This record gives sequence, structure tokens and C-alpha cells, in this order.
Amino acid sequence: MIFSPKTQLLLATGLVSALIFGSSLSTTTTPVNAAEEFQVNLPILMAQNTPVVKMGTFVKAEAPTTGMAKIVRENGQTYLELDSAFSTTDQAPDLHVLLDPDATPPKSYSNSNMNRFINLGKLHSAKGAQRYPIPSAIQTSGFKSVVIWCRMADATMGYATLK
Repeated sequence: MIFSPKTQLLLATGLVSALIFGSSLSTTTTPVNAAEEFQVNLPILMAQNTPVVKMGTFVKAEAPTTGMAKIVRENGQTYLELDSAFSTTDQAPDLHVLLDPDATPPKSYSNSNMNRFINLGKLHSAKGAQRYPIPSAIQTSGFKSVVIWCRMADATMGYATLK
């Protein structure tokens, strides 16, 4: 099948979007006005309308932790998203998600530094995609890592340095 140069450009744009935005893609069928003389309906890969503010890849601290963390803005609200590849230990009790001002967070949060982080709440699941709202009063520019923290043991399980 041979496509016109304009259609080829539309298909290439969708492919580039797929490579850039990875797992945050959705497939839709959208009418695309390729030129005024014709209109064509093509399946286009489109990134979801969630601009990424910062992102980072999880690394192990006390437990193997993998996947990616992203801070995104959507409809005026800021969220922390963990992607579908996210995984950490399910053996640690009372896991929480923190925003920390350091790129490499401490291994534990002693009483002297308990006010340094923002606790976004309990980890929803040890595996898979999840989303946490960030209160509007929080300036995300001041935070350089996302931390999976076991509150009971006061131990950092893993973290993602945000860039």
C-alpha cells in the first residue's frame, strides 16, 4: 500500500509519539485534516494530555524497586504517577509514597528530619500503575526524588531521582 507524503508524515508523527511517550499512549481513531482537498480517518497514536513536569526511574535501596515515576499536570491538578512497570517488595508493612528534596534520599528518616518530605499517602499496591494527587500548595520544583518508604521500619525501599 502506498501513502501520500502527507499521510506518511501523519503516520511517522504517531510512531515518533509512541517512541517518546512509551506506555502513556492510547490508540484512537481521529479524523485528521491532512489537506483541505481531502479528509482521512486513520488510527493515530496520541499521547494522553498530561504534560510531564519531572520523571525518574526507580532504583533499589532496601528492596528491589523498579519502574518509573512521573509528576504530571492535568486539568490544573498535579499528580505523581507510577507506571505499569512499577514494582517493589510486598513483604514490607506500611509502605508510603514520599516526595523528598534530595536526589538521593536518606536510608531512614529519623525524628530530626521528619519534616523534610511530603507524604502522599500509603502505597496503593506493590505492583503496577497508580496515581497520587499532589496538593496544590506543594511546589514540586523543590523535590528531587520519589521515595517508597516503610514507615514501620523507617526504611527507604527504593527511590526515583526526578529530572
